[in-house]
Amino acid sequence: QVQLVESGGGLVQAGGSLRLSCAASGRTFTWYAMGWFRQPPGKEREFVAAIRWSGGSTYYADSVKGRFTISRDNAKNTMILQMNSLKPEDTAVYYCAARYGGAASSSDEYRYWGQGTQVTVSS
Repeated sequence: QVQLVESGGGLVQAGGSLRLSCAASGRTFTWYAMGWFRQPPGKEREFVAAIRWSGGSTYYADSVKGRFTISRDNAKNTMILQMNSLKPEDTAVYYCAARYGGAASSSDEYRYWGQGTQVTVSS
């Protein structure tokens, strides 16, 4: 079992930045690929970014490429999503997720999920 807890959400103006954290506990964090997903109001959950267990490879949705950066610190069992140049359309509940194996962009591939953290970007 892997337990995931997100933090760092909040209200920010367009153009601002937020830093989301995902703290993991349970089984060896290093073995798991990690991802960030988000669910905008009234919409389906969508992929944001993913990172391999080693942190050597990262993947991004086109909508956030160049603005968001995913990283992880396996020694601290933590994953980070640095979000810059935020837009109102980034408003969503953000979830971190973990899977045993390679990084993936489909939410169906992830077994473990956090409870989510709200990000609201005002115009």
